[in-house]
Amino acid sequence: MRAGFYPRLALDGIRKNKKLYVPFGLTCVGMIMMTYIIGFLRSTPVLDDTVGIDTVRTLLTLGMWVMIIFSCIFLFYTNSFLIRRRKKEFGLYNILGMGKGNLGVILFWETLLLLAASLVIGLGLGIAFSKLAELLLLNIVHSSVSYTLSVSGKALAMTAALFGAIFALLYGNALRQVKFSTAIALIKSEAVGEKPPKGNWVLGLLGLVILAAAYYIAVTIKDPISAMLWFFIAVIMVIVATYLLMIAGSVLFCRILQKKKNYYYKPNHFVSVSSMVYRMKRNGAGLASICILATMVLVMISTTSCLYAGSERALLTRYPGQINLTAYYETFSDSALAEADAIRETVEQTAARAGTPVKPVNDYFRVSVAGVLEGNVLDTDPSRTDFNLSTYSDIVNVVFLRLTDYNAATGAQETLADGEAMLYPVRCRYQEDTIGFVGGRTLTITRQLSDIFCKGDSLAEVLPVLYLVVPDQEAAIRGLDEQADLSGARSWVFDFDTELTGEAQKAFFQDLLSSLTGAEHRESHLIFENREGNKEEFYGFYGGLFYLGIILSLVFILAAVLIIYYKQISEGYEDQARFAIMQNVGMTEPEIRRSINSQLLTVFFLPLLGAGLHLAFAFPMIRKMLMLLNLTNIRLFALTTVISFVVFALFYVLVYRITSNAYFHIVRGTRSRG
Repeated sequence: MRAGFYPRLALDGIRKNKKLYVPFGLTCVGMIMMTYIIGFLRSTPVLDDTVGIDTVRTLLTLGMWVMIIFSCIFLFYTNSFLIRRRKKEFGLYNILGMGKGNLGVILFWETLLLLAASLVIGLGLGIAFSKLAELLLLNIVHSSVSYTLSVSGKALAMTAALFGAIFALLYGNALRQVKFSTAIALIKSEAVGEKPPKGNWVLGLLGLVILAAAYYIAVTIKDPISAMLWFFIAVIMVIVATYLLMIAGSVLFCRILQKKKNYYYKPNHFVSVSSMVYRMKRNGAGLASICILATMVLVMISTTSCLYAGSERALLTRYPGQINLTAYYETFSDSALAEADAIRETVEQTAARAGTPVKPVNDYFRVSVAGVLEGNVLDTDPSRTDFNLSTYSDIVNVVFLRLTDYNAATGAQETLADGEAMLYPVRCRYQEDTIGFVGGRTLTITRQLSDIFCKGDSLAEVLPVLYLVVPDQEAAIRGLDEQADLSGARSWVFDFDTELTGEAQKAFFQDLLSSLTGAEHRESHLIFENREGNKEEFYGFYGGLFYLGIILSLVFILAAVLIIYYKQISEGYEDQARFAIMQNVGMTEPEIRRSINSQLLTVFFLPLLGAGLHLAFAFPMIRKMLMLLNLTNIRLFALTTVISFVVFALFYVLVYRITSNAYFHIVRGTRSRG
């Protein structure tokens, strides 16, 4: 054969099937561009001086692995649409005398041409938009920008190697399908109908049970730690259940519609329902994939945007004062209390040198004990508070506060007798009149407080907490030394603000750190935190999550759009002959349009409804997980979730509107040519 025959034949095959290859190529370009940009941001030296960049790069590395795994799975999935459509053409070539080896050469050139075009365009766009992506990231993490343009050779090589390997696997898979199929099987591949899967009721019921179990887990989780541990288990259960319900349940749904004679025997319903029944196994899998992708987009964009929008409040929750000091004691002896006074004096002297007053935010002593609450008795045995999935949700943290600190902070003049306490529960309810401790005392609850004076402390807690205001902390915990592990349980919290900002505040913090660490504080172990000094790393983490959420959401949206498009295109070609028959017996174009719209409303909006249902049941679990990141603003999360769903729903409707037009033109094309 003449040189260039196979490349020209491959190029001609791509050109003739551009409705299939162009969207696939654009998806490859988009994924290559995103992969290069993530690799570029991980390695660019411009970000080296950005505070908190290590956290951001860790998140980007996680995103890179997600991109690699998803790209491989998704490109295999979409490539199956291409191969299914091309099998008839390859069968004709085979009948005309072209051997399987020749077909393999054509496939090789098609794969090579697609890879080359995708890499050139994708890497070109990646380089072009990498600086914009870098500036966006720096702006999100509140860092100074640099306008130096650079290209990462490492990211280029890694991206090219990655997608070269993926395309090699795609070529091998396509070659396998062609090689082990006869010419007749290739020609008839598109005409082969799919039988509805057997055991529909069993599969549907199993999917319903698994989904109900996952929803039950999501809505009954009690604390953030359990939510984090159970989240991925629940996600896997939802994915499995969605596929079972969409595949088996969609067949049952169509069968039910067929039995409703007043619905089924109408022109706009008859064709759409009857044609869907015979391809619902593949159709259901596609719908399930769209539903899962939509759910992933909604969860990612709602949570990351909520975290980013609430990062300022989360920062204030994490650091109640500009300067936060915690001193840990073995016992609250007279010398320990005197040492606390000495630390306050040192703080005031250092602040005076810096020319700023000290404005206390928190100043109190606390004793914290964890245990398992059974009725009105807390068991503080350390063996029962080990971190494990079965018992952690039952753990309650009890914090003993001094009555003198309560009165000083609130201006109240409360009095308590020995053995009495005032209670403030956080993330739990406690209605008992007394609370006892195994091995310790039983305290009488005189009243429940409506608020607690520890600013930021109660919001930052992730476990259920019972705050007990007592007249004497050491007397209240008497007897617990033998039962509970009280090492590190006693602490003094001193958080305060100054009138300093920016670098002046950082300089003051360093001066204070030198003054306090240079003194001999034999009773305590001091921990210092500076809000201004940690702000950049804090914003880096939240901003990095938001940035990664944007990138991955764009990728998953692109994937969902492509699945929707290929579903419409492939099903349009499959339904072409059916609609041609209906047109020949008098079905008009308006009736075809109504039939198509009926099909969309009957089935294609199920993924959107399923994604909304998944998101609604996941809301309580995700809300508790956000507490681990110091986000406790439920209204903000609810608002971002609703906005995300509405925007995505509008986009979803737009995509289906466009792709349904493509479907309509395909099925109408038969009539036009006739």
